[in-house]
Amino acid sequence: MKNIYKCHRFPPSIIQHAVWLYYRFNLSIRDVEDLLAERNISVSYEAIRLWINKFGHDFTKRMRRRHTGFGDTYFLDEVLVKIRGKIHYLWRAVDQDGEVVDIYLQKRRDATAAKRFFQRFLNSVVCQEKSSQTNCAAMASRSEH
Repeated sequence: MKNIYKCHRFPPSIIQHAVWLYYRFNLSIRDVEDLLAERNISVSYEAIRLWINKFGHDFTKRMRRRHTGFGDTYFLDEVLVKIRGKIHYLWRAVDQDGEVVDIYLQKRRDATAAKRFFQRFLNSVVCQEKSSQTNCAAMASRSEH
């Protein structure tokens, strides 16, 4: 079997931990550098960036495979953001553990935008928990009204 960590200065456990911190807790590269420094591991943010670019894709695939699902309580959030000087509305759905379930960015804020986000949210999360597609279709049609 090919060793993908060959020719790296740090052992695989440190590289894996740095990549895990970055993706699991949505930290910046500098934050990961600080957390490793607290454990007396002196590594530059540039090395962490290279690790994330090299190993991140495979790592996130493994994390998604192991993901058991979201919690049963969801919180919805709406934030006003400016992008290139124009106002946009960012809708987020977060589960009880703080994991972001769905994000939706839109230029307008009205009832149709809210319904569109809720419809998408219901289709992506709630219907995955149900075993039957007919139940999902019935739930989706109820949410439209």
